[in-house]
Amino acid sequence: MEVEMLDLTGRDPVRRLVPLYFTTVHGNPFTDRTWSGEWVKWRTKAGWPADPKQGGFQALRHFYATRLIANHVDAKEVQRLLRHANLKTTLEIYVHFWPRQDRVRGIVGAILQTALTQKGTT
Repeated sequence: MEVEMLDLTGRDPVRRLVPLYFTTVHGNPFTDRTWSGEWVKWRTKAGWPADPKQGGFQALRHFYATRLIANHVDAKEVQRLLRHANLKTTLEIYVHFWPRQDRVRGIVGAILQTALTQKGTT
């Protein structure tokens, strides 16, 4: 089924006709809310934990976010994909998942690291 949807993947939002593989029984596109409702049914049938913290749609969302981070996706892009209103939200929730070497160091730390590196080569 083709429906007109807002494409947010580029710099400027554009309306496009897109084919949908999954629709509701009424032919409407799946929304976040629709997926959440279906996810409960699917996880129950699969025998996953009933506790939403362990097997809920939000847990799947966290898994997605941590896989993005583990694969070195830029923090701003993770924010966009998770549709957080601002980068602060993304960082407050997921900062501990970014590998330590990917975290930005303070300016003093960077200067000291450079000094140590240069001292070792002279």
